[in-house]
Amino acid sequence: MEIINYQFDWSVIWQQPYGSMMLKGMFTTVLLSFLAWCIAVVVGITIGVFRVVPVRSLRIFGTCYVQVFRNIPFLVHLFFWYYAAPLLLPKSGQMWLYDTVPNYAFLAGVMGLGTYTASRVAEQFRAGFLSISPGQFRAAFASGLTPFQTYRYVIIPLAFRIILPSFTTEFLTCFKNSALTMTIGVMEITHTAYYIDSFTWHGLETTTAASLVYLTLGLFVVTLMGQVEKRIKIPGMITRRS
Repeated sequence: MEIINYQFDWSVIWQQPYGSMMLKGMFTTVLLSFLAWCIAVVVGITIGVFRVVPVRSLRIFGTCYVQVFRNIPFLVHLFFWYYAAPLLLPKSGQMWLYDTVPNYAFLAGVMGLGTYTASRVAEQFRAGFLSISPGQFRAAFASGLTPFQTYRYVIIPLAFRIILPSFTTEFLTCFKNSALTMTIGVMEITHTAYYIDSFTWHGLETTTAASLVYLTLGLFVVTLMGQVEKRIKIPGMITRRS
């Protein structure tokens, strides 16, 4: 049996034009994840509030959103936003979308990842809301705050402190799920690594570089959020044992 000798060439990571492609793929990954996370946080908090308020119609809407988006695989969401969502628009809207938006695959990836992650963020905030004692609500109402002000200034900040560790984990999941957008043509870091491999036949080097990007950025986020957790923690509520 003949053994194939693999010739390592790590220069494919930085030599042109592949170096620029890797940097662009890294930037696309970070930007896509950040925009999707912004959507996930805003929508997730809103749906999380809907899940616990005493208004039945809002609770039903919040429950339906969570069940639909959380129980359908993320890959199906991507395919819906990329292939099916434009077909729901009138013909003129479809033409405008494809002719005007320079990179619809990126937009579809942001929307798909953001709305999918929002359902998971909503459940985390719902758990945080339910862990807050009724006395906090009564104290806020007694001080003259409206229900909106109560959630805005008291309940949501308090719930955020409680769920921060799992909140950080969810961001990392969102960041890593961005790799699946390669299935609809987004040139993020994973897709870029495979694209360069198709020309250089050095997939080990390119996928290793992509893995190091995910690892480095992930460790940075964990370290940053760990410092945030220390600064905003509520003494006596959650005790971390070393």
